[in-house]
Amino acid sequence: MCSLKSRKHIKKTGRPFNCISIGEINRLTKYFYKMLLANHTNVLYEAGCDEAGRGCLAGPVYAAAVVFPKGYTNQRINDSKKLNHQQREELCAIIEEEAISFSVQKCSHTEIDKINILNASFKAMHKALNKLSVKPNHIIVDGNRFKPYKKIGYSCIIKGDGKYISIAAASILAKVYRDRYMLKMDKRFPGYAWSTNKGYPTLAHRKAIKELGVSLIHRQSFQLLKPEQLGLFP
Repeated sequence: MCSLKSRKHIKKTGRPFNCISIGEINRLTKYFYKMLLANHTNVLYEAGCDEAGRGCLAGPVYAAAVVFPKGYTNQRINDSKKLNHQQREELCAIIEEEAISFSVQKCSHTEIDKINILNASFKAMHKALNKLSVKPNHIIVDGNRFKPYKKIGYSCIIKGDGKYISIAAASILAKVYRDRYMLKMDKRFPGYAWSTNKGYPTLAHRKAIKELGVSLIHRQSFQLLKPEQLGLFP
């Protein structure tokens, strides 16, 4: 028996809920709940991909791939940059529990130095896609560039981590896993304040490089000390 809500929907549209298109789901989700969009395409398995740590001076670049059930929504999931540490940690557990499949992989600082950060980011994404338990029918990636993966169709979406839930989830996983790694490295290589800057090029980080030298996980291909900033240090 149809619920009153279902009967009203069928009377209005002539279709039951399971016949609503992805476009309609996205439109209703965005309008009523202000949530990120569920899907970019109408395929069964759509994988969202994003990376973390691309602009850092030290450590690996991480990437994640996430496949949610078709039409999945969650009002709390958002671009990782808009969330605090506790929110990311809580959502990380939810994503791992509710995703059909997810994977988080990395490329080391030595790989970054060898093939450059852009290619290392793509490689980390490919590694994450390789480890999914389901084969995606389509891939959506945050940003404007991607290296084709196994002849699977893909879409590059600028600021996609603020538009589609699977990309946002990937951004959260990649950020959480990388932050955890840098916290461990902060204990192994103290003095660079990685517990707070996570390897990003803050003034304090560059000052520590000048005073302590380069650690074993700094990216040698990056400009660790900018000439114009040297005068800022005592």
